[in-house]
Amino acid sequence: MLDRYTRKEMGKIWSDENRYNAWLAVEILADEAWTELGEIPQEDMKNIKDKASFDITRIQEIEAQTKHDVVSFTRAVSESLGQESKWIHYGLTSTDVVDTAYGYLMKQANEILRQDLKKFAEVIAAKAKEYKYTVMMGRTHGVHAEPTTFGLKLALWYAEVKRHIERFEHAASGVEAGKISGAVGTFANTPPFVEQYVCEKLGLRAQDISTQVLPRDLHAEYIASMALVATSIEKFGTEIRGLQKSETREVEEFFSKGQKGSSAMPHKRNPIGSENMAGLARVIRGHVITAYEDVTLWHERDISHSSAERVILPDTTILLDYMLTRFTNILENLTVLPENMKKNMGATYGLIYSQHVLLKLIDHGMTREEAYDLIQPKTAQAWDEQTDFRSLLEKDADIRNVLSQEDLDEAFDYRYHLKNVDEIFKRVGLDN
Repeated sequence: MLDRYTRKEMGKIWSDENRYNAWLAVEILADEAWTELGEIPQEDMKNIKDKASFDITRIQEIEAQTKHDVVSFTRAVSESLGQESKWIHYGLTSTDVVDTAYGYLMKQANEILRQDLKKFAEVIAAKAKEYKYTVMMGRTHGVHAEPTTFGLKLALWYAEVKRHIERFEHAASGVEAGKISGAVGTFANTPPFVEQYVCEKLGLRAQDISTQVLPRDLHAEYIASMALVATSIEKFGTEIRGLQKSETREVEEFFSKGQKGSSAMPHKRNPIGSENMAGLARVIRGHVITAYEDVTLWHERDISHSSAERVILPDTTILLDYMLTRFTNILENLTVLPENMKKNMGATYGLIYSQHVLLKLIDHGMTREEAYDLIQPKTAQAWDEQTDFRSLLEKDADIRNVLSQEDLDEAFDYRYHLKNVDEIFKRVGLDN
């Protein structure tokens, strides 16, 4: 992944050095298990633990000849040892090492993503509570509908992120797994104890059944869970972009001193952070297709998934880490303009209260059809002539004969639409 989108801690996890360290950890732990079983002498095991090491340059030199990364790695490690080198990779196949190490690396990455998601949810929750009663226009199809609050919008996001956290935990538990079951998954040359020992030491789940590789539906679910998070971030960012339009200007991404919005137009303040989220979400969603394609392998394994996973596993976790961190910062520093929100509610001449007027007429004895047909021409007139909707109602004798001034006051009170805000917040766990 580009340095531009790579945060240091996550980038280190997917470095060559950390990957080879994970491979070495699997190799050494497997030998420890063999030692427990009495296969490897204690003295040899001590030498392996004390001396086993690798040099990345040397691995690359060997791979230039062998064209096999794990063979190159084991030979480089063997060069750091004496006669005890014969125990390196004893009874193992390459993917015993690679897949188990991948599980260990993803476990490390998941710890960062868990913290990212936790902070993201906390920031959304805090903002939802802050703007719980900040009234604004609710829009459907991009058109004014009825009043809502900015806090309710954020509460919806919070509930969505909570679902993501649950899904991610389930998917992460699937890939935080290892397998040391041999060339076709039969444990022919390595007893199940070795797998259990290694996985337990690495904090991984031992996969109950495998072939030469772990089942790739686990990885597909994992990538898909991250793509859903990225898609929600894009969704939230798209909302900010819509509300930051010059015609709306209800929220704005923070614009720092010295920041430039355009090389040509000095006045520009663009929602570039949210736009950035949209682009990166597209990349991650593309990885889902690849992950799904990787599920289908020939028989007990082919290598078609390997090259793809070298890209999508690091890049998806790196990008999601970046997206969560950056968008959390955007929300923390978001400029909210409540006066503009309230002002925009009047832009459609009071038409946003048409349903409440309709219900008032029904409550006073009209059929729904009679009430609807009576009101709709007034809504069209208000829109076409840019005239106050309420004043047109007050001039209509048929309506005035049914609705009192008090009825109209109630119908045109935005607070009517906020009466259940507390209940909704309670439902999503934001009542404290």
